[in-house]
Amino acid sequence: MKKILLAPSILSANFCKLGKEVRQVLQFGADIIHFDVMDNHYVPNITFGPLVLESLRNNNIVHPIEVHLMVHPVTKILIKNFIDVGATTIIVHPETTYDLNNIINFIKSFGCKVGLALSPNIEINYLYPFLDIIDIVLVMSVMPGFGGQKFLLEIFQKISCIRKLLNEQKNTILLEVDGGVTLQNVKKIVTVGADIVVLGTSLFGTNDYQKTLKNFKKILFI
Repeated sequence: MKKILLAPSILSANFCKLGKEVRQVLQFGADIIHFDVMDNHYVPNITFGPLVLESLRNNNIVHPIEVHLMVHPVTKILIKNFIDVGATTIIVHPETTYDLNNIINFIKSFGCKVGLALSPNIEINYLYPFLDIIDIVLVMSVMPGFGGQKFLLEIFQKISCIRKLLNEQKNTILLEVDGGVTLQNVKKIVTVGADIVVLGTSLFGTNDYQKTLKNFKKILFI
């Protein structure tokens, strides 16, 4: 049975005690910390930048941190700033740059993993030219911009199609799902193909992170 990775998104965390919250979810079994970076251009919201990631690294957070850039245009300067402070994966949306191949190669030149994110309205064919050089496909199951949204049911089919594509390619790309993941739907999300699930309000909106993560792991037999 494949290992399912849990990636809490700090977008839903309590920023008054962010370091403590991150340490807690990692202690209780999370695998990756997910950074939702928004710029008020690509999406109608602003979140945080490299300084927040740097502060976590400076406080002994050593686990993988993936940076999901919901920004337009995505720039090499911003990417390098996140890599310099400890990002282990950079995830970009293909429609946010005019030269995606160049951006991907730039990220990989620093030994950093690369992900491509597909919003609900973006077709799978954006992936085809890059399946031999990326590490992660992130499927957005809500429209990007805000936490706490409900999972779009039509995305189950999209996840399934991408899983089939990746299996046919026989590569090691991981399939990640971000948006509206709950205890009620996570089993189906994984059954149709996810390797990584992003947890937002379904984790940080609860009173007991240890119990919540334990319940996710129980459902997923982790």
